[in-house]
Amino acid sequence: MTKLPRDLSASVLVERLRRLGYSVVRQHGSHMTLFTAEHGGHRAWVPKHNPIAPGTLSSVLKDIAAHFSINVDELRAKLGL
Repeated sequence: MTKLPRDLSASVLVERLRRLGYSVVRQHGSHMTLFTAEHGGHRAWVPKHNPIAPGTLSSVLKDIAAHFSINVDELRAKLGL
């Protein structure tokens, strides 16, 4: 696995996640809740930070990859990260 981008903003990540059917359903403070109905429905929480910390980004991607039953590298390829 290559290094995660260190300059990725939350708005760019949300736009990339739209490819997987995610949309913002709620924002509370500096965190956004995203939801997709794909594969039985899933919620993901993304901090609205610029940039997103690499550890936080890794955690978000692992959670989403687990939902879609793919590894993180495949997810990153789908998202163009």
